[in-house]
Amino acid sequence: MEDLCDCNIIHKDAVALAKAKMSDNSLFLKLINFYKIIADSTRTKILFVLDQHEMCVCDIAYTLGMTKSAVSHQLKLLKDNNLVISRREGKEIFYRLSDEHVTKVFEISLEHIKEF
Repeated sequence: MEDLCDCNIIHKDAVALAKAKMSDNSLFLKLINFYKIIADSTRTKILFVLDQHEMCVCDIAYTLGMTKSAVSHQLKLLKDNNLVISRREGKEIFYRLSDEHVTKVFEISLEHIKEF
């Protein structure tokens, strides 16, 4: 391992701590997939409008200037990946961000980007 780094000092405590907390690769793959789902401009816009208020497909489509079919397709991907949830009220289905974690990640990401 020593030949992997050309520095002279290895901070063994920091390395040991990082290695002890390192998860298996499947956790990182799930995290990568999470960001891949968000990395689409349409899905990001849907998350943005749902961060403002719960909406039905028609509301989202109208807000974003898209077809209901296109929005429904993206909502399915978001729902399948646990980023949004839905509830039925009569014939209408309303969507919202799935939980406080999704809301926080999205809002903190926006806040970070706005700083630059």
